[in-house]
Amino acid sequence: MHPQVTVLTLKTAMLWKSVLPMALLVLGIHDCSFKFIEINKNEETFAISVEHVVFHFNENQDDDFAYKFLRVRRSLHKIFSLKYLIDLEMGRTLCGKYDEDIDNCPLQEGPGERKVRCTYIVETEPWVTQFTVLNSTCAQT
Repeated sequence: MHPQVTVLTLKTAMLWKSVLPMALLVLGIHDCSFKFIEINKNEETFAISVEHVVFHFNENQDDDFAYKFLRVRRSLHKIFSLKYLIDLEMGRTLCGKYDEDIDNCPLQEGPGERKVRCTYIVETEPWVTQFTVLNSTCAQT
């Protein structure tokens, strides 16, 4: 009876040695899939997503003046997905929000001067040119 218990214990130990590394790998991938990592802000899909959130911001403002992109403060990408965390600054221009070339509009100065910092989480599907704003927060600076 004693040799049979040893065989079962040995088989159980071997099973754990083969299953445990795979389980840790799966848990590790699962854990990493929720994290955002730094990416190059010039990456094409990220840059297109930035253009979309500036458009989205202007469309949802009661202000008649357009805001234009000033700078990206953080550019993050969710691992294993096309979700971006975009942290950017925008400034209020002299142009209306439906004008053609907002990027070349001068910023307002004096009493009309306003800057805003926004953080967006955007899911992008570039193959169908679709953007979904999952979350956004903005505050004047």
